[in-house]
Amino acid sequence: MDNRPVGMFDSGVGGLSVLRAFRDITPEEDVVYLADTAWFPYGPRPAAEVRKRSFALTRRLLESNVKLIVVACNTASAAAISDLRQAFPAPFVGMVPGVKPAALRSRSGRVVILATEGTFDGELYARVVDEFARGTTVTAVTGTGLAALVEAGKAGTARARETLERLLGPQVKAGADTVVLGCTHYHFLAADIAALFPGVEIVDTSEAVARRAAQLLEEADARAEPGRSGVLNLIVTGDRDAFEAAMQRLGFEHTVMEATR
Repeated sequence: MDNRPVGMFDSGVGGLSVLRAFRDITPEEDVVYLADTAWFPYGPRPAAEVRKRSFALTRRLLESNVKLIVVACNTASAAAISDLRQAFPAPFVGMVPGVKPAALRSRSGRVVILATEGTFDGELYARVVDEFARGTTVTAVTGTGLAALVEAGKAGTARARETLERLLGPQVKAGADTVVLGCTHYHFLAADIAALFPGVEIVDTSEAVARRAAQLLEEADARAEPGRSGVLNLIVTGDRDAFEAAMQRLGFEHTVMEATR
């Protein structure tokens, strides 16, 4: 047994989708969640800058003696996951666009990947599409402004639906029947997408990543003691109060035992 915490980081609230799934699966695990809101959003930033932030956040999490790190951000995973694994001894779990399950589920053979420009601009995305999307028409749609809407608590609003209609409507009309959420922030827009486009399959890898993290802990015999109640420690690089308010707007049940700017 290993009662050290698991570390997770994202630019903001997006990674909470992974955190919620992980805590549902492993309620006994302590988690240190690091929200880099001072540098939000990651999507438009150069890959080198996102990589630099990812290294800084990893070092901060390692100071908290974490036993595993989940890069709960598609943009950071695309920019840095390979380098992080080479540079640090801790095990890492990263986000991968759900191209494989989308290609398997699509009936029309037309799939939309909704992600940030930072996710599309990298070897990881190209490799996944090349490996798993053969025979499927994949269209990349940049979700400009969507992460900011979620961060501002605007999921479920008319503005969010109007933006989604503009971004996804033309592709759905052209025959796309599956949408991959390629940014953890977009998890919180799934209900809006489902309401706008009934019958369209939505692929969200947040739960799969949480399951993978739990699997790695099991394989390493590093699970926390059964029966204990895990603690969530929150670290925010920007406005902590604003971040906690954003968590509450998203309906996230949390207990913050320790918070550091």
